[in-house]
Amino acid sequence: MYQPRNAFEPSHGNGLRAPLDQAFLTFERVLDIVRRQWPLITYFVIGSVALIILYVLTALPIFTATTSILMDTRQAQLLNKSSDVASNTLIDPGFVDSQVEIITSENLIRSVVTSLKLTSDPEFVGPPTGILASVLGTVARLFSSDGPASNERLENGAVLELKKNLKVEKVGTTYVLNLSYRSLVPEKAALIANSISDAYVVGSLEAKYQSTKRASEWLQKRSAELQAQAIESDRAVQTFKAENGIVGTSRGLMSEQQLSDVNTQLIQARAATAEAKARLDRIKQVVPQDLAQPTVTDALNNPVITRLRAQYLDLSAQYSDWATRYGKDHQATVNLANKMTDLKNSIKDEVNRIADAYRSDYEIAKSRETSIEGGLKGLVTESSSTAQAQVKLRNLESAADTYRTLYNNFLQKLQEATQNESFPISESRVISTAVTPDKKSWPKTGLLLIGGVLAGLCFGLGGACARELLSQVIRTPSEIENEIDLHCVGTLPDIPDDGKGNPLLPARMSLYAIDHPFSRFAETLRSAKTAIDVARMTKDVSVVGVLSSLPKEGKTTVAANLAHLVAMAGHKTLLIDGDLHTQSLTRKLAPEASVGLLEALADPNHIEKYISVSKRTNLSLLPAVVRSRLVNSSDIMASREMAALLATLRQKYAYIFIDLPPVLPVTDAKAVGHLIDSIVYVVEWGKTRRSAIQEAVVGVEAFSNKIVGVLLNRANPRVLKRIESYKGKHYSDYYVEPT
Repeated sequence: MYQPRNAFEPSHGNGLRAPLDQAFLTFERVLDIVRRQWPLITYFVIGSVALIILYVLTALPIFTATTSILMDTRQAQLLNKSSDVASNTLIDPGFVDSQVEIITSENLIRSVVTSLKLTSDPEFVGPPTGILASVLGTVARLFSSDGPASNERLENGAVLELKKNLKVEKVGTTYVLNLSYRSLVPEKAALIANSISDAYVVGSLEAKYQSTKRASEWLQKRSAELQAQAIESDRAVQTFKAENGIVGTSRGLMSEQQLSDVNTQLIQARAATAEAKARLDRIKQVVPQDLAQPTVTDALNNPVITRLRAQYLDLSAQYSDWATRYGKDHQATVNLANKMTDLKNSIKDEVNRIADAYRSDYEIAKSRETSIEGGLKGLVTESSSTAQAQVKLRNLESAADTYRTLYNNFLQKLQEATQNESFPISESRVISTAVTPDKKSWPKTGLLLIGGVLAGLCFGLGGACARELLSQVIRTPSEIENEIDLHCVGTLPDIPDDGKGNPLLPARMSLYAIDHPFSRFAETLRSAKTAIDVARMTKDVSVVGVLSSLPKEGKTTVAANLAHLVAMAGHKTLLIDGDLHTQSLTRKLAPEASVGLLEALADPNHIEKYISVSKRTNLSLLPAVVRSRLVNSSDIMASREMAALLATLRQKYAYIFIDLPPVLPVTDAKAVGHLIDSIVYVVEWGKTRRSAIQEAVVGVEAFSNKIVGVLLNRANPRVLKRIESYKGKHYSDYYVEPT
């Protein structure tokens, strides 16, 4: 029965449900596409493999020779650095990539072309080889207006050809480059590969020599300039010193040295003055005291005073003895006392003399200190007056040192560059020379065949998906249900021929379900009858219309077989030819009839005389006999007489099948729709377009809820078997198809 559309599903403008699952390629859908379109995929694979085989048979064998080059900049670094530093130096990966570009550069390739004289080699300047290349070359020459090739053009062509067959790539994360060259001749492949590697190494040496030579010339010129600038700077320093009286010594400037020396002398003079003053102050303290006291004489530490004091002490002891013995008034005692007084005076005179000497030393020290201070002030004044000159002098000396340092560095670089010119050391070396290959590198038959199969599968699958997605015809029940939201009761296989290649007669085709009761055709019609019977459980369903969207979709054959099958089951069944335009059902089942539906409409009480009954199935047939085409056939089908006739027939028959005209060309089916209880809709498998079905369903939308099911008719049995392969190999065991 008709299923109402879900309100939440998107719909087309005509109210039909949009095929949501048609917009996405799910895994199950892809499997369905592969099952339906595997012949197309197979054709693609076979065609791809055939092209590969043709290419392998016609392609010329190509040989590849390979040489390996190691990038090692540490060899050159050993000339300038210690072995420890060089061994730890890493090579920049960008350097290796740059060498790849150098090897494939046009200048290097052109030098190889010139050295090997490849402009006269047919492989490089001759016509293209191979079928496809020859055809393309011929076509290109047809549209080319150039004259004979010049030497430059030949050389450019050889360079392009050599670069096309040359391949340079880095080996993993190493500093090794593999240089491969392909050629039709194995010896030539090895020769060119080795020539390119040799040209690269020689070119590297030449480039290094030229760069070193240019650097040496520039360094030599620059060194001469720096030498002149250094000499001029030194001369400016000496001139400035002479003009400003600045004399340098091993310890610095003379003025600075003098200032330091005078300062030292001043310190020493001040110390001497302080010492002299201390002695003078001490002697001044001693003079008022008793000079004969031991502390005084010991403090003076003078040998004369010490001797006089010793004499004084001796006389003092003798005086004490004589004073005790002879008395103080004794002449001898008095003489001793006088001598003692003379000794004291002598000591005092000596002390005064020492004091005068100390005073003289103090004055001398003080005068020397004053003199040194004056000299120091003069030097300080002179030093401050030359401070600005010393600032400028330091700037001149700094500039002179800079120029001297630059000159020394450039002179050292010049010597290194001059020595490096004679060292034939390059950053690269050949570690494996190319040998003549003994096996072809192309074409690789196995790899090409695998690639051809994979390419064929990819293109085939793509073509199959495109064919399915772009197809506008119906082949599966799910497409019917997705397109028009109606239940598909089954797929009818195409009726085979008579076994001799001749199609069956119309009468035999109308009885095909009876002649082959266990075939899929008959079983599918039974599914349609089951759908009708299910509808009969909920409402009165007696009149069943069989219609299609377009002519020639097989609705008449379906109606005849379905009616025969129902009548064969014991039900009283009537089949009416309701197509007053073509009367195709009448021509198949009752070509000799002279009266029929039109006469029955005029005489409904004697309907039996217009009906013929099949002796084999007991099916009643009401034909349509029209002498000339009617212009009001739709009015006749929708007339009251038709309604009265059907009401009379409902009382006599359990099933009434009407073969109606197609929906799109004429309006008869739309006109009689209100008189029909249910509809069996026939769609031709693989022929009827989706748009036609949608338009037809929209045309009968007023009574589309009467459609009990859709039958896909005339399906190709082989394709149908392929489409339904997912049902398993035992799916058709219940069917007995004709052989």
